[in-house]
Amino acid sequence: MTDMDFMRRALQLAAEAAADGETPVGAVVVRDGIIVGEGRNRREKAKNALCHAELEAIQNACTALGGWRLWACELFVTLEPCPMCAGAIINARLRRLVYGAADPKAGCCGSVTDLFALPFNHRPAVEAGLCAAESAALLRGFFQSLRSKKQMD
Repeated sequence: MTDMDFMRRALQLAAEAAADGETPVGAVVVRDGIIVGEGRNRREKAKNALCHAELEAIQNACTALGGWRLWACELFVTLEPCPMCAGAIINARLRRLVYGAADPKAGCCGSVTDLFALPFNHRPAVEAGLCAAESAALLRGFFQSLRSKKQMD
C-alpha cells in the first residue's frame, strides 16, 4: 500500500465522522505498510474533548501492538494536528506524520506554531499537503452544512 492509500482510508474515516455529525477528521497509524490503528473524531457523541481522530488511532495502535512506543509507525491524518494531538505524536514517538489540510486556527505543525521544532526528546518527520484539497473540501462542506442548518432554525 502507498501513502495515498493510507490517506484515502483516513479520508473515509473523516467522511464517517461527518455522517455522524462530527468534524470530519480521520487518522490511521501504519507500521510496515499495514494499518494498525484507526480513528475519527467523536467529540460530540462522546461529549469528550479528548476524542480526536489522532488520539483514537494512536490508542488503537498501542493496543494492537502491545506498547506505547510507536517509533516504527507513521500517522496519516486529514487535518494538521492541534497542540494536544501534536503532543501525543511526540509522546508516542511516531517516526513520521503525514497530514492533508493545514489548520490556520489550531495547527501545531507549522500553521499556528510548530511544536516539532521545539527541543523535545523526539521529533517526527512531517509531510504536509497529501490530499489537502480533498481534506479541506470535506471540512468546508461540513461547516457550510452546519451554517445552513443554523439559518433554517
